[in-house]
Amino acid sequence: MEFFNQHTKLFGVALSLFLFLTLIVAILPAWNNQQSNKPLPGAHILTADEMEGKKIYIANGCVACHSQQVRNVDMDKVFGDRPSIAADYAGIGRPDLWSNTATLMGTERTGPDLINIGRRQPSMAWHLLHLYQPRAVVEQSIMPAYPWLFEVREKTGPDDVEVAVPEKYRSGITGKIVATKAALQLVAYLQSLKQQALPDGSRPAEFLYKKEKTISADNNGNPALPDGAQLYTQNCQSCHQANGEGLPGAFPPLKGSPVVNGDDVELFVNIIMRGYDPRPEYASMPAIGSINGLTPEEVAAIINHERSSWGNQAGPVSPDEVKKIMDFILLTEKSN
Repeated sequence: MEFFNQHTKLFGVALSLFLFLTLIVAILPAWNNQQSNKPLPGAHILTADEMEGKKIYIANGCVACHSQQVRNVDMDKVFGDRPSIAADYAGIGRPDLWSNTATLMGTERTGPDLINIGRRQPSMAWHLLHLYQPRAVVEQSIMPAYPWLFEVREKTGPDDVEVAVPEKYRSGITGKIVATKAALQLVAYLQSLKQQALPDGSRPAEFLYKKEKTISADNNGNPALPDGAQLYTQNCQSCHQANGEGLPGAFPPLKGSPVVNGDDVELFVNIIMRGYDPRPEYASMPAIGSINGLTPEEVAAIINHERSSWGNQAGPVSPDEVKKIMDFILLTEKSN
């Protein structure tokens, strides 16, 4: 019993036991886990600006509403190309010495998952407008706006990034709305979130509880294509809107568009696969088709949906016609 009266020995033994258990229960398993799970080949390492953007993401509580994990159930397939694996997070380090936030997997999806948002939505213009006023791009959004990440100026400088905000959401502001460095860093972080392809020969896990895909034949009875309306929702709707009217001053309308209703299918396919930036009054369009790896059948389905919706009455295109154009685009890019 004398031992319990010697506080130095008592606390020393307790501390030693605590450190020993910490080593066995926490440190060694974590070290072993790091050795077992390495980052995927070619995994992206955050730049300084992207890391600062991650800190801003944390500071603004984005992790409370957005997850960064694709579960292995089919309903998660809209968020990523494959279910998430441990290697997706193996290269993530703590933001700084005093922070203990390595991964931001999240526990709730009040908003959509963001682990692959850099591929699903690569447009900087869209992200900046979404941060300034989410309702401008997603009318039913409950996400709070972040106007403090922007400044209003009379004139813009050569390095300023102006945000194309529709008049409806400017709240009487007459100056130019410019993204701050913090806004650009946050968007840089979001754009960096992309699922890395597995090494050659590795097959991703299958999504569970798959539902049968909806396919539809065109009006001329040609072979069934993927559901163009669903593909439009996944790839185009966030900018051009469900009604095809776009956003004035931000994203152009497809309803009544001369490109959508015209006979130049090559131009249409080029816009989807290579992007488009011809008009200063609208934000540039990224190469959605190439970024998302759309097939000729999927591109044809999207085109046919757009050409037959919102009052548009142009004729359908065939996957073979689209494939020839896509093959030519690919050949041209290789030669350059």
